[in-house]
Amino acid sequence: MSNDTRKEEGLQALGAKTNYCDDYAPEVLETFENKHPENDYWVRFNCPEFTTLCPITGQPDFAELRITYIPDKKMVESKSLKLYLFSFRNHGDFHEDCVNVIMKDLIKLMDPKYIEVKGMFTPRGGISIYPFANYGKPGTKYEQLAWQRFAGNE
Repeated sequence: MSNDTRKEEGLQALGAKTNYCDDYAPEVLETFENKHPENDYWVRFNCPEFTTLCPITGQPDFAELRITYIPDKKMVESKSLKLYLFSFRNHGDFHEDCVNVIMKDLIKLMDPKYIEVKGMFTPRGGISIYPFANYGKPGTKYEQLAWQRFAGNE
């Protein structure tokens, strides 16, 4: 993406010097226009090195985070998503909260047709936690898709 295109889209992070936030920072998320909103297609992000802190002990928690969505008019810019996910590094929240907060922030940002977020956290005390949250636009076929995928999630 050229600097002119970056400016045209209003993107700040892409192509700029990277500044990492010290704590939860949803304000770093940026979008760009989906050039194919009439098409249903999957966009998948895999973050195999997601980290956050236990809100009780302050110890680090590690996960593979998977974000999958069907865009509508807006799409999340990947570098801004990376910076956003990095902002959880010093943030204390339970695994289930992280997954739900991330999903809700992305819904607020993009208003996607459908989105799901899954965290596969490494074991702590011999137990792994794999929270899954999803959403489909109410009153559309994506609401039914959300229920089907939720019911079929292992």
